Amino acid sequence: MIRFSLICDNDHDFDGWFSSSDDFEMQLKRGLVTCPSCNSPKISKSLMAPSVSTGRRKDKMEVATADAAKLEVLTEMRKLRDKITENSENVGRRFPEEARKIHYGEAEERGIIGEANRDEVEGLLDEGIAIAPLPVLPDDAN
Repeated sequence: MIRFSLICDNDHDFDGWFSSSDDFEMQLKRGLVTCPSCNSPKISKSLMAPSVSTGRRKDKMEVATADAAKLEVLTEMRKLRDKITENSENVGRRFPEEARKIHYGEAEERGIIGEANRDEVEGLLDEGIAIAPLPVLPDDAN
């Protein structure tokens, strides 16, 4: 997994994890990367210092604590994503259509997941339909 420092057009900084640089570009083009602060889809990579070993020893306790905290957060995010996925109907590319039907009372209210491009997401949000992307998390092996 690769961690990118990202910035939106409103100058909000945040990090994103992607399986590759190509994965980031593909998700960005599909409108799947948005700012967590303002939901702007206008995202770019910001300058990021590379992780370089200087040969100096870090305090092992500090590193272990940070690693444990990251692992705990990732574990909880995976549990949340899995619970959402297990309790939702995957409607695939029909997501915008189904979300509208539920919102306007034309279909039974239920949890759904699926796919939508940037224009579709913006349209749903403009109509006041509450949606949120599922988090993309680093692989368990990393």
